[in-house]
Amino acid sequence: MVDAKGKNADLPVRVASAIVVVVISLIALWLGGWAWAGFVMVVAGGVLYEWRALVRAMNPSPLRETFWTLGGILYLAPAAAMLMLMREGERGFADVLTLIALVAAIDIGAYFTGRAIGGPKIAPAISPSKTWAGLLGGILGALAVLVLSAKLSAATPAWWQVLGLAVLAAIVAQAGDFFESWMKRRAGVKDSGKLIPGHGGLFDRVDGLIAVSFLAALLAGLSGL
Repeated sequence: MVDAKGKNADLPVRVASAIVVVVISLIALWLGGWAWAGFVMVVAGGVLYEWRALVRAMNPSPLRETFWTLGGILYLAPAAAMLMLMREGERGFADVLTLIALVAAIDIGAYFTGRAIGGPKIAPAISPSKTWAGLLGGILGALAVLVLSAKLSAATPAWWQVLGLAVLAAIVAQAGDFFESWMKRRAGVKDSGKLIPGHGGLFDRVDGLIAVSFLAALLAGLSGL
């Protein structure tokens, strides 16, 4: 009983901080324009700050630290730019909200399916809690959001396109999570920071969103958008 209480002791703080973050994010997204762009830049700047802290904790050489910092910028900048550009589109609010909901559904589906089913781990040396069953749950979560989005927008994509996108998004989001977990293990820390009470750092919360947004930016660039 003591352990259970200990695990849930910070639940009110976690819930309260999560509500605050969601409300601020939705207000900035609804306002769009400079409000959204500024919000995205602040979050990206905070993630880069935590990225550099993790890198320094790895005790790299000065040259490697420079390469890691440049790598962080090249990873974060396209993702942030994609989130800002998406908001400027005709269906900007809905598109960005769908992207965020997609990543959230992947995380939720993976978490609950992984806990319920368990089974073989994907990469226990990096993230002991991630299972193949959880990845399947993430795919199902992504699929639910994409199907709902298509129905609300009256779009008629082929079933294989929706399924393929769900699988790709789930794999990329999980890869972003694994990458951050790997960085934290190398740095010897549990969280990327302490900015969000009960949740850790910004990087902890948006690792999957960054990865999926980066992929979207890459695909948009390749398509000549």
